[in-house]
Amino acid sequence: MDKSRQSLKVLLLQIREGGKVREEEHASFAAYSGLAPQQIEVLNVFDTPEFPETVADDYDALFVGGASEANVLKPDAFPFVDNCKALLSHCAETGKPVFASCFGFQLVVLALGGEILHKDDDFEMGTLPILLTDRSLDDPLFRDVPNGFPAVSVHRQYAADLPDSCEVIAYTSQCIHVLRVKGKPFWAFQFHPEVDKRTLVERLTHYKAHYTDGDGHLDRVLNSAVETPDSNQLVKKFVERVLLG
Repeated sequence: MDKSRQSLKVLLLQIREGGKVREEEHASFAAYSGLAPQQIEVLNVFDTPEFPETVADDYDALFVGGASEANVLKPDAFPFVDNCKALLSHCAETGKPVFASCFGFQLVVLALGGEILHKDDDFEMGTLPILLTDRSLDDPLFRDVPNGFPAVSVHRQYAADLPDSCEVIAYTSQCIHVLRVKGKPFWAFQFHPEVDKRTLVERLTHYKAHYTDGDGHLDRVLNSAVETPDSNQLVKKFVERVLLG
């Protein structure tokens, strides 16, 4: 029996500590997926750092959000990292549909045996053009996305290579931006498909001390930001073409 949109239940693995950004991220995933907020249940790892790898088994899919301060390379400081990796490895093994953003992308790479690197300077921040590989041509999410589409990207950690179980769908000159686990309904994005220009402006203004070198740097980034419609449609395509398709 085919599922209906109204019957879908998704688990959002959330790595946000501040109350405002928690609410905003949940609302953004709901708005751009086309699901009602109550269809997306939140597991926040700051509240619940211990959870089984099977925690998403009874859901139709797993969303993974970004992080404001957490670092995948510091599991001692952020003890939930290892549990997140175990969950994502389990999802890859069982074929659970996954849509993972930013911090989620980095968790996936590590969970599947890859390497994440770190940049202190000249890291990606703002909206930037995302380039597509030939793998995108028959990909359910990217087959009708234009090459060079703009997306929101703010990150210090990145992947230069992928585990053998993954294929590259999209990239920039600095790093890999989209992976798919081969043969599985499992995608991860270094950019933020759930974040639009307005939300980028709000977040960077709030976290400017963490990501920018002062008001002048922030102004340059924000003045160059553009709308990101093709990126923002990816969550809905995942729901319609993968979960309901």
